[in-house]
Amino acid sequence: MTLIFAHRGSAGTHPENTMEAFMEGERAGADGMELDVQLTKDGEVVVIHDETVDRTTNGKGFIKDLTLKEIKKLDASFKFKKLLQKVRIPTLREVFDWMKTNEMICNIELKNGIIPYPQLEEKVLSLIEEYGYQDRTIISSFNHYSIVHCYRLNPEVEIAPLYSNGLFMPWVYAQSINAKAIHPNVKVAPDALIIDSMKAGIAVRPYTINSESLMKRLFSIQCSAIITDYPEKAVKLRESFEV
Repeated sequence: MTLIFAHRGSAGTHPENTMEAFMEGERAGADGMELDVQLTKDGEVVVIHDETVDRTTNGKGFIKDLTLKEIKKLDASFKFKKLLQKVRIPTLREVFDWMKTNEMICNIELKNGIIPYPQLEEKVLSLIEEYGYQDRTIISSFNHYSIVHCYRLNPEVEIAPLYSNGLFMPWVYAQSINAKAIHPNVKVAPDALIIDSMKAGIAVRPYTINSESLMKRLFSIQCSAIITDYPEKAVKLRESFEV
């Protein structure tokens, strides 16, 4: 069965990377969620995609220049006018607390390609170990040095390289860095590559799968997982494949 990961939560219908979006992913029946982490000025791991708060909140500035207290004052729902209450940027700890209430898998993307956050890997792994989520977390990044560093710190936690340009025999590369999976842009993941990778024992979880035709294509070859902004649509479509 193809697993469904809610990309930044149910980002197509709710404010991305917020508890509201993650809860919606769970309600929709997703198997896991994907989220992004950065570090605040005072060294807290917060869940947000961009290096700045400008696009997704009513604030301005770089995460690295704001304290957690300052970030918690921002409204992360202001693009979604229908929401009456303020929506906050969560910490990874808050997400982990909520995960005690469900069985969801958490794919954590380390956003340290542009800003090299000191100790980001150590802080994320420390939280995973504290909660005992070694079997429920996957660490991915476009910064492959970073995920290799994570593997060396704790080989129990799965790592998966993200990439958006064509890689020749990516399963061989994955094996070479001790990754159990690859997370390619779907544009560089033709069916044959996905099938060969899975045959070699490397899971494939392409992003970002939002169209029905793409979902159908990947479900039909029993791709390991998909990462989508629309988990509800994906779950309903998957049900029709399992009849």
